Amino acid sequence: MHQADLVFTNGPVHTVDSAGTRASSLAVTGERITAVGHDEVRELIGPGTEVVDLQGRLLLPGFQDAHVHAVFGGVELAQCDLTGTTGVDEYLRRIREYADAHPERAWITGGGWSMESFDGGLPSRQLLDSVVPDRPVYLLNRDHHGAWANTRALELAGLTRQSPDPADGRIEREPDGTPNGVLQEGATGLVARLVPPISAADRLAGLLRAQALLHSLGITGWQDALLGVFNGQPDPSDAYLAAARDGSLTARVAGALWWDRDRGAEQIPELAARRAALRHGRFRPESVKIMQDGIAENFTAALTSPYLDSCGCATANSGLSFVDPVALRSHVTELDGLGFQVHFHALGDRAVREALDAVEAARTANGRRATRHHLAHLQVVHPDDVPRFARLGAIANIQPLWAAHEPQMDELTIPFLGPERAAWQYPFGSLLRAGATLAAGSDWPVSSPDPIAGIHVAVNRTEPGATHGRVFLPEQRLDLVAAIAAYTAGSAHVNGLDDAGSLRVGNLADLVVLDRDVFAAPAEEIAASRVLQTYVGGVLVHTAG
Repeated sequence: MHQADLVFTNGPVHTVDSAGTRASSLAVTGERITAVGHDEVRELIGPGTEVVDLQGRLLLPGFQDAHVHAVFGGVELAQCDLTGTTGVDEYLRRIREYADAHPERAWITGGGWSMESFDGGLPSRQLLDSVVPDRPVYLLNRDHHGAWANTRALELAGLTRQSPDPADGRIEREPDGTPNGVLQEGATGLVARLVPPISAADRLAGLLRAQALLHSLGITGWQDALLGVFNGQPDPSDAYLAAARDGSLTARVAGALWWDRDRGAEQIPELAARRAALRHGRFRPESVKIMQDGIAENFTAALTSPYLDSCGCATANSGLSFVDPVALRSHVTELDGLGFQVHFHALGDRAVREALDAVEAARTANGRRATRHHLAHLQVVHPDDVPRFARLGAIANIQPLWAAHEPQMDELTIPFLGPERAAWQYPFGSLLRAGATLAAGSDWPVSSPDPIAGIHVAVNRTEPGATHGRVFLPEQRLDLVAAIAAYTAGSAHVNGLDDAGSLRVGNLADLVVLDRDVFAAPAEEIAASRVLQTYVGGVLVHTAG
C-alpha cells in the first residue's frame, strides 16, 4: 500500500458528496485525495507522511467564490478605506488622514462608504471639500455602482448643470441642476476616466494581496467577475496572467471577460481571441460577464413594474436594461455556441427574466451544452421565473450576505419596492426547492469576502451579531448542508472545476480546516468559527497565527 504525503485524522470530515458522507480521516498524495474514510486511512501513514490531528475540528472542501473582484479588492486595500463604519465623521476623518499621509498623490481614491449613512443615500461634494479642497477626490461606494466626488474632481471632468446624464447612468444634482458629487452607474466613468491609471505592478500587488486575504478565509478558487476596462478601471487580466506564469497564483481562478455594453456582436471574435491568449495554468478566462441592470438602491435595477416613491405611489422609472433584451438573446446564443459560459449581473426581476430568456434562446438554438450559464445577485426574482432555473440549467449565483435586515435594505430598498416585490427578494430556499443549482459568492470588495459570514446569513437570514431578532424572509433560509454546498461544490461547478468542491478519491486536495465543527453548534454561532488552515492541491497556503 502506498504512503500518503498528508493525512488528516480525528475528524469530522464533511465531504459534500451527493450521499452526505461524513468521515473522520482523509489522505492526500501529490495534489489529489487518495483516501476518505476512518481508521483504515491511518494505514497510509509512513515515515514521510505529514499527519494533521484535527482534534474534532471540521475539514471541508476549500471554499470557492463564484463572483468576486479580487484584483480591485486588493488594490483598494492600499487606498483610502471607508469600510467597516457608517459614521460620516469617521469617513471624513479617514479621508483627511489618508490625504495628509499621501501628499504625493494627485488624486485621493478608494471607497467603501455606505448609502445608509446619508439622507436619501446621497452625500455631498461640500462634505469632501471640507477635508480635501485642493485635490480631486473620487470614492466608490460599497456596492461600486456609484461614486462620491468633490468639487475639484467635478470641475476637472467639466461637469456642470448643463451636462447631460449618460444613457447608462445618472448625475445626481442640487436643486439648481449643479452636480452634487454623487455619480450613479455609467456616470461614474465621467470622472473615473481622469483618475491616474493603476500600474501593472500595482495590479499584480493587488492580486497577491487579495489572494493572501482570500486564502486566509478558506477560499481556494474564485471567478473574477470583471476582466476588462470598465468606467475608467484598468483591465486586471494582466495581473492574473503574470501570476499564472510565474507561479505566484496559488488559487484556481476562472475569469469573466467584460461585455462592452456600448458595443454589440462585433466584439465576440475579440472575446474569443482574448480567451485563447489569456488562458494559462490555473487561470482560465472561459466566461463572459454581461451586466444587464444596476442596483435597487439607486433605482437602476430593472423591474417588471415601476419603483414606488417615498409616498408609495408608482413612479415612471422601472430601472435600466443595459443590453437590449432582444439583442441579448442573440448574443448569448452566439457565445454559447462558442463554448463560453455567460455570467449575468441580474438583480431586478426584469433583468432576471431577460437573462433567463437569453439562456432559453441559446438552449433552443444550440441544444443543452455544458456552458453553465449563471445569474448573479438575484435580489428580486418573480415567482414565475423561479422554476425556470432548473428547467434551463441556469445556475443561481447567490450573494447571501445581502439577504438580511439592515438599513440599506430597510430604508433604501423595501419602501421603494413595495410589500409584494419585497417578499420576492433573495429567494434562496425557493430556488433550491425548485431544483436549481446554487453557487455562492461575495462580490468583494462590495461586501465581505468571508464565506463563513455568508453561510451564517444564508442559514439564519440575519446579519452576524444582529441583536434586533428580525429574520429576513425566514422561508428562504437554507440549511447548513445546502449553504456549505453552495460555497463549495456549487461554486466549483460554476468555475469549471469538476474535480474540486467535494472530498472524494481522485479530487483535488483543495481543503479548509475550521476551528470547530459548525454542525455541532447552534446556527446562531456559525459566524464565530474561523479558518485555521487552507490547502490548495495539498499545499498549505494559509495557517492561522
